[in-house]
Amino acid sequence: MISSEEFVLDFTNKMYNLKSDIPFSDYIFLCVGSDKVTGDAFGPLVGRNLEELLQNYYNNIHILGTLEKPINASNLLFTVQKIKETYKNPCVIAIDSALSKEEDIGKIFIANKEMKLAIGTGKSIVRIGNMSIKGVVAKNHKVSKQNFYELQNTSLNIVMNLANITSKGIYEVIKYK
Repeated sequence: MISSEEFVLDFTNKMYNLKSDIPFSDYIFLCVGSDKVTGDAFGPLVGRNLEELLQNYYNNIHILGTLEKPINASNLLFTVQKIKETYKNPCVIAIDSALSKEEDIGKIFIANKEMKLAIGTGKSIVRIGNMSIKGVVAKNHKVSKQNFYELQNTSLNIVMNLANITSKGIYEVIKYK
């Protein structure tokens, strides 16, 4: 399991190295997933936590996707279109759960690149983001049906720990920005 300090250091480095020709107008945390499948709840849990932690911070930070208002396969394309129409030059940070090798379970991967969303269940929909944060919640079996079963039976403890580390880490970086 990744520590909060490791996440903060990695996230800080990736934020510092983000490139843009013009300054970002807004920061959008696009937290993707569903509250109906334990393993897929990482994104909405991070979104809910960030809403709480960042409510008194900058008005150019936007949280999309929470437990109460999830962003998932049914509304993802609409949300992406709305982002493109609403914001001039946003920095989109896509956050989603991921399936990977057994030894990666409990790790968080941060990259300065777009994320291909919903790939683990075979429903690849869209690529988005200037940055991606993936919380590895379970093993990837490379078979959609088996992956969906894996996500349904993921430990809530793993998902909650990853979501707490991610949201608190993001808060720590933004707090001192």
